[in-house]
Amino acid sequence: MRNFSLIKITYNKLNTAKTQNTLKKSLLFPAIFVLTLWGIKLIEIIFSVNLTRYGIIPNKISGLIGLLFFPLLHSDFGHLISNSIPLLILGIAINYFYPLSSKKIWFLMYIIPGLFVWFFGRNGIHIGASGIVYGLWSFIFFSGVIRRDRRAIALALLALFIYGGLIIGIFPIKKGVSWEGHFAGFFAGIVFAFLFRNKDKYQQYEWESEPKTEEKPEISYDKNFEDDETGK
Repeated sequence: MRNFSLIKITYNKLNTAKTQNTLKKSLLFPAIFVLTLWGIKLIEIIFSVNLTRYGIIPNKISGLIGLLFFPLLHSDFGHLISNSIPLLILGIAINYFYPLSSKKIWFLMYIIPGLFVWFFGRNGIHIGASGIVYGLWSFIFFSGVIRRDRRAIALALLALFIYGGLIIGIFPIKKGVSWEGHFAGFFAGIVFAFLFRNKDKYQQYEWESEPKTEEKPEISYDKNFEDDETGK
């Protein structure tokens, strides 16, 4: 056991520089995206403009412009903050664990919830990046289940803990919440977790497995022979 711990510590030290570099790359896009969201909200506040009209308006041609802008717009700072934290956590996670799939997943989760909302959403203006949050979370969690990636599952559960109303949000319970976008992102994440299951193969390191115990050879003997020896 002591040798096993030493190997694990040595490996981690050797792998630190590579891991840090990968984490920095994984952080870049989520950080830029979240900063963009905050920049847009600050522009609204500073210049007293309301960009909500650029959200998605279901079943109206004029509302199609919202496909480009609705994830960038938020009703208030509370709405923005509630999306910013999970976007950072899940964004880093998907870029780190699934680098080959991440760019496509980001794009798909940006577009698909909006399309669903435009076709099936209730009347009104739909805004917010929550559909992306639900899509990323669902993809990471179910990819972890399908690939048996315990690290991804753990991070998804952490995000679920932080973003407490995640599961409830896919149901039409709270008035004024675009649950259609949440549901579309959640369902899309499951679908693409299955479709992308053969990309970004999960690499299980030796230190993630339990050490094998060395089996002792079984000693067998002839009981009848022993009895004969004892009788003598």
